[in-house]
Amino acid sequence: MKIKLLMIGLLGLISATTFAQKGELKNAQASYESYVVANSASGKLSSALAGKATAAINDAKTSIDKAAANEKTANLPQTFALKGAIYGALAVADSIPATSAPLLATAEDAIKKAKELDTKGENKKLIDDANRYVAIYSSNAGVKEYQASKYDLAYKSFDTYRQIYPDDTTAILYTALAASNAGNTDPKFYPLAITNYKTLLTTKYANMPRVYMDMSSLYLLNKDSVGAAKIIGEGVSKYPTHPELRKLEIEIALQTGRLNDVLDKIQSAIAADPKNKTLFYYEGLTYSDKGDQAHSKSLKTKDAAAKNALNQETLDDYSKASDAYRKAIDIDPDYFDANLNLGFYIMKPAIDTYNLAVTIPADKPKEYEAARLKADAQFDKALPYLQKALELNPKSADAISNLRNYYRGKYDPAHAADNKAKADDLKKQLDALPATTKK
Repeated sequence: MKIKLLMIGLLGLISATTFAQKGELKNAQASYESYVVANSASGKLSSALAGKATAAINDAKTSIDKAAANEKTANLPQTFALKGAIYGALAVADSIPATSAPLLATAEDAIKKAKELDTKGENKKLIDDANRYVAIYSSNAGVKEYQASKYDLAYKSFDTYRQIYPDDTTAILYTALAASNAGNTDPKFYPLAITNYKTLLTTKYANMPRVYMDMSSLYLLNKDSVGAAKIIGEGVSKYPTHPELRKLEIEIALQTGRLNDVLDKIQSAIAADPKNKTLFYYEGLTYSDKGDQAHSKSLKTKDAAAKNALNQETLDDYSKASDAYRKAIDIDPDYFDANLNLGFYIMKPAIDTYNLAVTIPADKPKEYEAARLKADAQFDKALPYLQKALELNPKSADAISNLRNYYRGKYDPAHAADNKAKADDLKKQLDALPATTKK
């Protein structure tokens, strides 16, 4: 009989001890839930609630540490899930990396174990909470690292955020941006950036044209001109009216020697939509770039025959550009960009002739006079478009500068003082513009 009573007492002791440890787990759960409630309201009501949240999460940590240390509750899925959530919350609340990083590491280890043990999904909400804290911590760390130009570390932090929320467009974008910048010092990051941008294309991200533009630049940085041309072409086909996409397509074509391919695309589009002013503008822009390219080559060419051929090619392309800009203006007389570019590319040969004239020796006055008159006639052809552009956008640095150059280059001895005054006034307008508008 005494033996039986002893056994009953022993069983009672074991049961009480087990109950006490499970009580710590319950205390941790209750304190964590109090923290969640107080923390969600602390920013809205009072500092007292913030203090209550801090006390609750600290109580939760004390209890979960005890539960994790006891063999009866140490390996329960709930213990690991709670530990991940509690330590994750503590890491987010701690603004000092030296002390918050160990808290985060503990949370991540606990989350991993909780996922392995929670085969029935009974602690899914706690695990989700814990992951959310890790994502918040990683996102905040990534922002600070990015701002400090530690792009490789920012990439790692943002990628952790992205892995937790793989469909979050902000997470994907931030990861891509960090990798893009990290690639400037370590090219191995460029493919990682491209991969994330490709993922972003599969989402409902609001600014898809920007994604195509960034991706094309990354392909070029990664020395893949074929990939750059392909992705920008895809972007233009999906967003044919987006001006920056079209412009970048032309720039990439210029860099990769594919301007004629782009020109064919634009002209085919014009044939299908002959009232589209933007297409004519892009045609003009393409011919402008072709002319600029030929002009640059002519400046480096010493052979007289080759130089003459390139100069003629330049003039021909500028003429075709001007025709295209005129067609755009015929459709919309108030098309600022077309007026701006038409005025500039009519005036550009005049500037070249003017610059040539000033190099003519003083003992050749007739040759000098002829060159100045030729430049003058070309300047005057540009004037209506230069004036119209400035009328349409009085704060445009390009429009102001173009018209100023007209008055500086105009050969009109009878009105020289008046033209100089106009040029000086335009210079004052240019100087008065904010620095950001002059870029």
